[in-house]
Amino acid sequence: MPDPSSLSARDQARLDAYRDAAYNFDLTRVHEYTAATGWNVDDYETELPAEAPGPPAAQGAWAAAREVLRRYTFPPPDLITGIFLPDQPLEQRVMVLRGRFLFFTFWFGVRIGGVVDERRPLADGSGEEQVWGYNYRTLEGHFERGQIDFTVHKHLTTGRVLFRIHALSQTGRIRNPFYWLGFKLFGRMLQKRFSRESMRRLREQVVEMLQQGWAGPSAHEAPPVQAAAHNQAAQEQLDKL
Repeated sequence: MPDPSSLSARDQARLDAYRDAAYNFDLTRVHEYTAATGWNVDDYETELPAEAPGPPAAQGAWAAAREVLRRYTFPPPDLITGIFLPDQPLEQRVMVLRGRFLFFTFWFGVRIGGVVDERRPLADGSGEEQVWGYNYRTLEGHFERGQIDFTVHKHLTTGRVLFRIHALSQTGRIRNPFYWLGFKLFGRMLQKRFSRESMRRLREQVVEMLQQGWAGPSAHEAPPVQAAAHNQAAQEQLDKL
Protein backbone atom coordinates (compact mmCIF):
# COMPACT_ATOMS: atom_id res chain seq x y z
CA MET A 1 0.00 0.00 0.00
CA PRO A 2 1.48 3.39 -0.94
CA ASP A 3 1.98 5.92 1.80
CA PRO A 4 -0.66 8.66 1.33
CA SER A 5 1.78 11.13 2.87
CA SER A 6 3.66 10.95 -0.45
CA LEU A 7 0.66 12.41 -2.28
CA SER A 8 0.60 16.07 -3.20
CA ALA A 9 -1.60 18.43 -1.23
CA ARG A 10 -3.82 18.74 -4.31
CA ASP A 11 -4.29 14.98 -4.56
CA GLN A 12 -4.90 14.67 -0.83
CA ALA A 13 -7.58 17.37 -1.07
CA ARG A 14 -9.34 15.36 -3.78
CA LEU A 15 -9.26 12.27 -1.59
CA ASP A 16 -10.67 14.25 1.31
CA ALA A 17 -13.48 15.51 -0.93
CA TYR A 18 -14.27 11.97 -2.05
CA ARG A 19 -14.22 10.76 1.51
CA ASP A 20 -16.94 13.30 2.27
CA ALA A 21 -19.15 12.24 -0.65
CA ALA A 22 -22.71 11.33 0.33
CA TYR A 23 -24.27 7.90 0.05
CA ASN A 24 -26.56 7.50 -2.96
CA PHE A 25 -29.34 5.74 -1.06
CA ASP A 26 -31.36 6.38 2.08
CA LEU A 27 -29.83 4.59 5.06
CA THR A 28 -32.98 5.14 7.12
CA ARG A 29 -35.00 2.99 4.70
CA VAL A 30 -32.76 -0.08 4.51
CA HIS A 31 -35.48 -2.17 6.17
CA GLU A 32 -37.67 -1.42 3.12
CA TYR A 33 -35.14 -2.73 0.60
CA THR A 34 -36.56 -6.10 -0.40
CA ALA A 35 -37.18 -8.04 -3.60
CA ALA A 36 -40.81 -6.88 -3.43
CA THR A 37 -39.68 -3.23 -3.63
CA GLY A 38 -37.30 -3.81 -6.53
CA TRP A 39 -34.05 -4.53 -4.74
CA ASN A 40 -31.66 -7.43 -5.19
CA VAL A 41 -31.10 -9.27 -1.92
CA ASP A 42 -28.24 -11.78 -2.01
CA ASP A 43 -26.84 -14.08 0.65
CA TYR A 44 -23.79 -16.31 0.29
CA GLU A 45 -22.14 -18.60 2.81
CA THR A 46 -19.14 -20.90 2.82
CA GLU A 47 -17.67 -23.22 5.45
CA LEU A 48 -14.14 -22.57 6.66
CA PRO A 49 -11.97 -25.04 8.60
CA ALA A 50 -13.54 -25.69 11.98
CA GLU A 51 -11.87 -24.91 15.30
CA ALA A 52 -12.18 -26.38 18.76
CA PRO A 53 -15.24 -25.11 20.66
CA GLY A 54 -14.75 -21.88 22.58
CA PRO A 55 -13.45 -18.42 21.67
CA PRO A 56 -11.62 -18.05 18.33
CA ALA A 57 -8.05 -19.37 18.38
CA ALA A 58 -5.30 -16.80 17.98
CA GLN A 59 -4.04 -18.53 14.81
CA GLY A 60 -7.18 -20.36 13.76
CA ALA A 61 -9.52 -20.12 10.78
CA TRP A 62 -11.64 -17.33 12.25
CA ALA A 63 -8.64 -15.08 12.91
CA ALA A 64 -7.15 -15.90 9.49
CA ALA A 65 -10.42 -14.98 7.75
CA ARG A 66 -10.54 -11.73 9.70
CA GLU A 67 -7.05 -10.90 8.45
CA VAL A 68 -8.01 -11.67 4.85
CA LEU A 69 -11.08 -9.44 5.18
CA ARG A 70 -9.07 -6.66 6.78
CA ARG A 71 -6.51 -6.69 3.96
CA TYR A 72 -9.20 -7.00 1.26
CA THR A 73 -7.26 -9.71 -0.57
CA PHE A 74 -10.27 -11.87 -1.38
CA PRO A 75 -11.86 -10.12 -4.44
CA PRO A 76 -11.04 -11.77 -7.79
CA PRO A 77 -8.21 -9.70 -9.33
CA ASP A 78 -9.39 -10.33 -12.89
CA LEU A 79 -12.67 -8.61 -12.00
CA ILE A 80 -11.51 -5.93 -9.55
CA THR A 81 -8.43 -4.52 -11.23
CA GLY A 82 -8.03 -1.18 -9.50
CA ILE A 83 -8.46 -0.30 -5.84
CA PHE A 84 -7.46 2.73 -3.84
CA LEU A 85 -7.18 2.14 -0.11
CA PRO A 86 -6.37 5.21 2.00
CA ASP A 87 -4.07 4.55 4.93
CA GLN A 88 -6.77 5.10 7.51
CA PRO A 89 -8.54 3.06 10.19
CA LEU A 90 -10.90 0.51 8.67
CA GLU A 91 -13.89 2.37 10.12
CA GLN A 92 -13.04 5.45 7.98
CA ARG A 93 -11.91 3.71 4.82
CA VAL A 94 -12.99 4.96 1.38
CA MET A 95 -12.32 2.74 -1.62
CA VAL A 96 -12.36 3.55 -5.32
CA LEU A 97 -12.85 0.29 -7.19
CA ARG A 98 -12.56 -0.38 -10.91
CA GLY A 99 -14.47 -3.36 -12.25
CA ARG A 100 -13.90 -4.64 -15.78
CA PHE A 101 -15.68 -7.12 -18.01
CA LEU A 102 -14.94 -7.54 -21.72
CA PHE A 103 -14.55 -3.98 -23.05
CA PHE A 104 -16.60 -2.35 -20.28
CA THR A 105 -15.06 -0.55 -17.33
CA PHE A 106 -17.13 0.38 -14.30
CA TRP A 107 -15.99 2.71 -11.51
CA PHE A 108 -17.25 2.24 -7.96
CA GLY A 109 -16.89 4.60 -5.03
CA VAL A 110 -17.67 3.07 -1.63
CA ARG A 111 -17.20 3.83 2.05
CA ILE A 112 -16.99 1.50 5.02
CA GLY A 113 -20.30 1.97 6.82
CA GLY A 114 -19.60 0.01 9.97
CA VAL A 115 -17.40 -2.60 11.61
CA VAL A 116 -18.88 -5.34 13.80
CA ASP A 117 -16.90 -7.20 16.46
CA GLU A 118 -19.20 -8.89 18.92
CA ARG A 119 -20.52 -12.04 20.53
CA ARG A 120 -24.19 -12.63 19.77
CA PRO A 121 -26.85 -15.33 20.27
CA LEU A 122 -27.36 -17.76 17.40
CA ALA A 123 -30.67 -17.38 15.59
CA ASP A 124 -31.72 -20.93 16.51
CA GLY A 125 -30.99 -20.38 20.18
CA SER A 126 -28.38 -23.15 20.30
CA GLY A 127 -25.61 -20.98 21.71
CA GLU A 128 -23.51 -17.96 20.81
CA GLU A 129 -21.24 -16.94 17.97
CA GLN A 130 -18.31 -14.56 17.64
CA VAL A 131 -18.72 -12.25 14.63
CA TRP A 132 -16.28 -9.88 12.94
CA GLY A 133 -16.73 -7.99 9.70
CA TYR A 134 -17.71 -4.78 7.98
CA ASN A 135 -19.92 -3.38 5.27
CA TYR A 136 -19.34 -0.89 2.54
CA ARG A 137 -21.92 1.37 0.99
CA THR A 138 -22.20 3.03 -2.41
CA LEU A 139 -21.43 6.71 -2.85
CA GLU A 140 -22.74 9.37 -5.22
CA GLY A 141 -21.89 8.55 -8.82
CA HIS A 142 -21.99 4.79 -8.30
CA PHE A 143 -23.89 2.82 -10.96
CA GLU A 144 -25.66 1.01 -8.15
CA ARG A 145 -27.22 1.81 -4.81
CA GLY A 146 -26.79 -0.40 -1.81
CA GLN A 147 -24.65 -2.11 0.76
CA ILE A 148 -22.62 -5.31 1.03
CA ASP A 149 -21.63 -6.97 4.31
CA PHE A 150 -18.66 -9.30 4.76
CA THR A 151 -18.63 -11.24 8.06
CA VAL A 152 -16.82 -14.20 9.58
CA HIS A 153 -18.66 -16.23 12.24
CA LYS A 154 -17.57 -18.81 14.80
CA HIS A 155 -20.15 -20.94 16.62
CA LEU A 156 -18.67 -21.08 20.10
CA THR A 157 -20.36 -24.35 21.06
CA THR A 158 -19.49 -26.42 17.98
CA GLY A 159 -16.38 -24.65 16.63
CA ARG A 160 -17.96 -24.22 13.19
CA VAL A 161 -16.52 -21.25 11.21
CA LEU A 162 -18.37 -19.52 8.35
CA PHE A 163 -17.81 -16.64 5.95
CA ARG A 164 -20.92 -14.79 4.82
CA ILE A 165 -21.75 -12.11 2.27
CA HIS A 166 -25.05 -10.23 2.46
CA ALA A 167 -25.82 -7.66 -0.22
CA LEU A 168 -28.63 -5.21 -0.98
CA SER A 169 -28.45 -3.54 -4.39
CA GLN A 170 -30.44 -1.69 -7.01
CA THR A 171 -29.35 -0.12 -10.28
CA GLY A 172 -28.76 3.59 -9.85
CA ARG A 173 -28.91 6.45 -12.30
CA ILE A 174 -26.59 5.96 -15.30
CA ARG A 175 -26.57 8.94 -17.67
CA ASN A 176 -24.23 7.49 -20.28
CA PRO A 177 -26.31 5.16 -22.52
CA PHE A 178 -23.26 3.07 -23.41
CA TYR A 179 -22.53 2.34 -19.77
CA TRP A 180 -26.23 1.90 -19.01
CA LEU A 181 -26.39 -0.86 -21.64
CA GLY A 182 -23.19 -2.49 -20.41
CA PHE A 183 -24.33 -2.47 -16.83
CA LYS A 184 -27.78 -3.75 -17.76
CA LEU A 185 -26.24 -6.64 -19.71
CA PHE A 186 -23.44 -7.57 -17.34
CA GLY A 187 -23.94 -5.83 -14.00
CA ARG A 188 -25.99 -8.52 -12.30
CA MET A 189 -23.77 -11.28 -13.62
CA LEU A 190 -20.69 -9.48 -12.29
CA GLN A 191 -22.30 -9.08 -8.88
CA LYS A 192 -22.86 -12.81 -8.57
CA ARG A 193 -19.44 -13.65 -9.92
CA PHE A 194 -17.81 -11.27 -7.46
CA SER A 195 -19.52 -12.95 -4.51
CA ARG A 196 -18.92 -16.53 -5.66
CA GLU A 197 -15.25 -15.99 -6.41
CA SER A 198 -14.73 -13.93 -3.26
CA MET A 199 -16.10 -16.88 -1.27
CA ARG A 200 -13.74 -19.28 -2.99
CA ARG A 201 -10.68 -17.05 -2.72
CA LEU A 202 -11.17 -16.27 0.96
CA ARG A 203 -11.58 -19.97 1.77
CA GLU A 204 -8.44 -20.86 -0.21
CA GLN A 205 -6.39 -18.12 1.45
CA VAL A 206 -7.51 -19.19 4.93
CA VAL A 207 -6.61 -22.84 4.21
CA GLU A 208 -3.21 -21.77 2.87
CA MET A 209 -2.53 -19.62 5.93
CA LEU A 210 -3.36 -22.50 8.26
CA GLN A 211 -1.22 -24.97 6.31
CA GLN A 212 1.82 -22.68 6.20
CA GLY A 213 1.56 -21.36 9.74
CA TRP A 214 0.39 -17.91 10.65
CA ALA A 215 1.08 -15.46 7.85
CA GLY A 216 -0.88 -12.85 5.99
CA PRO A 217 -2.12 -13.47 2.45
CA SER A 218 0.61 -13.13 -0.15
CA ALA A 219 0.83 -9.70 -1.74
CA HIS A 220 0.43 -11.19 -5.22
CA GLU A 221 -2.94 -12.60 -4.19
CA ALA A 222 -4.43 -9.17 -3.63
CA PRO A 223 -6.11 -6.99 -6.24
CA PRO A 224 -3.81 -4.18 -7.40
CA VAL A 225 -3.61 -1.42 -4.79
CA GLN A 226 -2.18 1.94 -5.65
CA ALA A 227 -2.67 5.61 -4.89
CA ALA A 228 -4.82 7.51 -7.34
CA ALA A 229 -1.91 9.82 -8.09
CA HIS A 230 -0.13 6.83 -9.65
CA ASN A 231 -3.15 5.54 -11.56
CA GLN A 232 -4.21 7.78 -14.46
CA ALA A 233 -7.73 6.38 -14.73
CA ALA A 234 -8.33 6.77 -11.02
CA GLN A 235 -6.85 10.25 -11.13
CA GLU A 236 -9.25 11.26 -13.90
CA GLN A 237 -12.16 9.92 -11.89
CA LEU A 238 -11.15 11.95 -8.85
CA ASP A 239 -10.65 15.06 -11.03
CA LYS A 240 -14.41 15.07 -11.64
CA LEU A 241 -15.20 15.65 -7.98
